[in-house]
Amino acid sequence: MREGEGFDLAAVERYLREHVEGLPEGELEVRQFPSGASNLTYLLKIGDWEGVLRRPPFGPVPPKAHDMGRESRVLARLHGAYPLAPKPYFFCEDESVIGAPFYVMERREGVVVDDEFPEGVEPTRELCRGISRAVADTLAELHAVDPDEAGLGDLGRPEGFLERQVEGWIGRYDKAKTDEIEEVEQLTGWIGRDIPDSPEPTIIHNDFKLNNLILSPDDLTEVRAVLDWEMATIGDPLFDLAVSLSYWTEPDDLQELKEVMPTVTSTPGFITRREFMDRYAEQSGRDLSAMHWYMVFGYFKLAVILQQIYARWKKGQTQDERFADFNRRVRVLILHANDLAEKGDL
Repeated sequence: MREGEGFDLAAVERYLREHVEGLPEGELEVRQFPSGASNLTYLLKIGDWEGVLRRPPFGPVPPKAHDMGRESRVLARLHGAYPLAPKPYFFCEDESVIGAPFYVMERREGVVVDDEFPEGVEPTRELCRGISRAVADTLAELHAVDPDEAGLGDLGRPEGFLERQVEGWIGRYDKAKTDEIEEVEQLTGWIGRDIPDSPEPTIIHNDFKLNNLILSPDDLTEVRAVLDWEMATIGDPLFDLAVSLSYWTEPDDLQELKEVMPTVTSTPGFITRREFMDRYAEQSGRDLSAMHWYMVFGYFKLAVILQQIYARWKKGQTQDERFADFNRRVRVLILHANDLAEKGDL
């Protein structure tokens, strides 16, 4: 586990044995998963039993953010309608156990592909296109779930969703601002004008990207699970699509943009963002004529997320040196979003 991010194993084991039936004999073993810049995730293992623990990051967190209870409740309902959502075992609000609320869910075994392929995997054009299609189709399948049938009709407030998102993310940026970036004012002004009308609301993930998927080690084009549901809500599916595409880089993108959140999608063979949109439109039947606005906003939202993380690092609320250059990445995203807005089209 990373320094300062451990917890009392004996306390967690006692809680597990009180709340999970049929645990085998043996001591609890814990390994922290290395990826992620938000909530912390740990593999729990007792004998042949495995589970995954999720908790908020250390240090102060924004109000209503990193709500482990909400995330656990969403998964408990969504799992039946969308089996790629892992099943939670329990939620613990007793902060005396590990110092924060947490929940434990089933473990889905597989491969997470982030900025490089697993050792021994040859990224052929066929494989890259197959993974691309799987990502687009998995998002379209989520947006096809009926919120009411899944028991999640009360999850969000779809009326005025985009207007609240615009106001909220601009406000979060202002609150977390550190460096002065003069293009922000022009960009946020553009985003606030001509907000499009949303299509029929759906369940949205709000952070859907390749490294939040677990893929089959035998076939990387098969998705076994979708992870990190902390921001899931009922809202605009095209907003969800744009958020996903803000992480999707292409071989011809500027190198500085590809370095913001490195991913294998910049490998030749992966479909382009435009092809991703076309695939999603084909699977979902939705009109994507307003995607230019959504993409500009998607890049801005990603910039704000990184800015919030950088602000926590600068204030000493996290010691993780991965975040030390996030201010540079924020600037890259702001400039890219502003350039995209000025182009008038994708």
